[in-house]
Amino acid sequence: MSRADSASSDRSRHLPAHRRGALADFVAERGQVAVAELAERFHVSIDTIRRDLDQLDTDGLVIRTHGGAVSKSAAPVGDRKLDLRLHMHIEEKETIAALTARLVQDDSVIMLNGGTTTLAVVRHLRERRGLTIATNNLRIPAELPAGMQCELYVFGGHVRTVAQTTTGSVSFGVTNRPDEIAVRADLAIIGVGAVASTGFSTSNVGDAAMMAEMMDHAERVAVVADSSKFARPLFAQIAALDRATYLITDAAPPPPIAAQLKECGVSVITP
Repeated sequence: MSRADSASSDRSRHLPAHRRGALADFVAERGQVAVAELAERFHVSIDTIRRDLDQLDTDGLVIRTHGGAVSKSAAPVGDRKLDLRLHMHIEEKETIAALTARLVQDDSVIMLNGGTTTLAVVRHLRERRGLTIATNNLRIPAELPAGMQCELYVFGGHVRTVAQTTTGSVSFGVTNRPDEIAVRADLAIIGVGAVASTGFSTSNVGDAAMMAEMMDHAERVAVVADSSKFARPLFAQIAALDRATYLITDAAPPPPIAAQLKECGVSVITP
């Protein structure tokens, strides 16, 4: 190869399309990488790598995390480990959480299911007073803001360690009564795995049943989902779109889903 051909080849490798292809291959090979490592390997700035990763995430080739990326194979759709999901779509979840917190009134009863978006919602409730919170999310007790005044109940049942949740009945047993006491809420805040024209879904049947039961025990239902959840339905159907009162998300839904939500009378709340 001549010197001119070699120089041309070097330039082509640094073109955005070539670099992103090589970057996607490298992430797939390594499983998980940091921005700084990628910038050093590809001899570009950290800002350039961040833009590349954002684009690759949009294209569905990698999963963008806080400070880097992971490969699709390392984090398959469905039961991704909670610690991994905590680093995904952070800004979107914080935006959704702030919007959702506005729906929560003092002295109200709320239910929250498992997931990282509902965890973010709890962190935005520090100014609320007199709340009663019922949840199957085992991370929420540790996430309650310091000094927050509330009554906290955790539903019992089978513990799913991968999601750090319980799966069981939306009720509580009392020692001096032979039966269980069902509960009600002013607002159920439900994080879902997918939003499609056919409804809300998730990857686990037990979770889907419990989420549907939470919806049935609430006067209003706020479904929280970042825009990456606008996708084909997952394995377990939770409920039809008309079961939600609100859908809180970070971007407008795709037109087919938006039209269906409007027809169902669901209020879509975006920034």
